[in-house]
Amino acid sequence: MNELVRWQTEHGTVIVETDDREPGFRSVSRGNGIIHDAAERFEDAFQNVRNAAESALAALRGGELNPDAVELEFGVKLNAAAGAVIAKTSIEGQLKVKLVWGRPGIEAAPEEG
Repeated sequence: MNELVRWQTEHGTVIVETDDREPGFRSVSRGNGIIHDAAERFEDAFQNVRNAAESALAALRGGELNPDAVELEFGVKLNAAAGAVIAKTSIEGQLKVKLVWGRPGIEAAPEEG
């Protein structure tokens, strides 16, 4: 059964639907008890994901490959205890990486003639 988790943010609160089988719920005495408080602030929950993205980008940039652009795509799952985590997908990978060469966004100057 899905439950609702309340996250505190800089600008108020946000309620996220999550799986009640996950650890970290702390019950809140509201109505029938379906809303639970997260263990940390919403913004803080994303710090681990941010660190993972920065590490992946640092590892993929530069070196012999030296791509002009790097794109990372991954799902993020919110967990009341662990915060934001990279989500397991139904496909084997949890991280999609795209390396681009050719200076995207830079167009050749028009020839005069």
